[in-house]
Amino acid sequence: MNDSTLIALLGRRDYPTDGVEDYCTYLSEALGKRGVDLQIVRMPWAKVGWAKAMLWLHRQSREWQNQWVLMQYTALAWSMRGFPTNFLWVLGLLRRHCKQVAIVFHDARGYPGERLIDRCRRAWQHAVMRAAYRWADKSILTIPLERVPWLPPNPLKAVSIPVGPNIPEPATHPNSVDPSIKTVAVFCVTGGNHTQREVQDIAYAVRRAAKALSPKGQKVRLVVLGRGSKEAEPTFYEHLGKAEGVTVSVLGLLPAKKVTEVLSQADALLFVRGHISGRRTSAIAGIACGLPVVAYEGVETGFPITEAGVWLAPQGDLEALSEGLCKVLTDESLWQLLHQRSVEAYRRYFSWDAIAQRFIEALELRR
Repeated sequence: MNDSTLIALLGRRDYPTDGVEDYCTYLSEALGKRGVDLQIVRMPWAKVGWAKAMLWLHRQSREWQNQWVLMQYTALAWSMRGFPTNFLWVLGLLRRHCKQVAIVFHDARGYPGERLIDRCRRAWQHAVMRAAYRWADKSILTIPLERVPWLPPNPLKAVSIPVGPNIPEPATHPNSVDPSIKTVAVFCVTGGNHTQREVQDIAYAVRRAAKALSPKGQKVRLVVLGRGSKEAEPTFYEHLGKAEGVTVSVLGLLPAKKVTEVLSQADALLFVRGHISGRRTSAIAGIACGLPVVAYEGVETGFPITEAGVWLAPQGDLEALSEGLCKVLTDESLWQLLHQRSVEAYRRYFSWDAIAQRFIEALELRR
């Protein structure tokens, strides 16, 4: 190894897809084009237990003495129930053996919820992340720094770098293949207790769009794909199966290239998985494909996601969300404006080439 080698250290694998591993894979490819080698290593604590995993890391990290180690943080990657105390033990060991340690915080605000257990879990996560920030040489956050509640004022060791799309970028940005049908894409459904609310919001907005397009003789096709989509399929058909002017296609998990193909042929991406931000790969996938994105805004929404072609509605304002979708699908000049904003924002902020360059600058890497 040499000074242009980085180690990305991951925790427990997520299923059925692992967005953090995908993130590291695309980042590795982009850094490789710039002469920087990013090696992906997973700490096997979920398979062998913490004692054996720490012994493994003690031996392994001695080989990383001259490298940056990029720890990939999500709470459930380093704990079973979202109390990631052991993350600090891992960080402390790496600080002893390695040249420099950075942390990429993928969910920097902690878990939401207002139950007592939710508030306790979030406070615990904030305490762990606050300590990790103090110990690390550099912190990479995927949302604006001013939106992170546990950071100190003027956090000199932190930098904001959004995530990129976990799909290949399209060669072109085609319009709908059938002008009589406007295609609305929904990429990923949260699942669990959130499914019903998300499907209800999507169904309401799509029905409103179909009504707005009806005088022009146009219909709406809703395409749902990605994680959680197949599980939500019965709910989608329950709400939209008999809706006038609407057809529904639920595609489930697809290969990354196929996702790019499907999104590139859509007219808009509808994002209701909470609020849009620079850590939402499913929203950024739409931006990468040149789509206008109609989404809720919230506490994490800020630069550079606001530079893209996004129509933002206040969190939970279903009327504003529906109005945005109707305008995007019926106003060609607005569609073109938002399309161009997404194309340009992707090039400047969300492409993996742009993200790799930000990492090189943040870590002051020699190539």
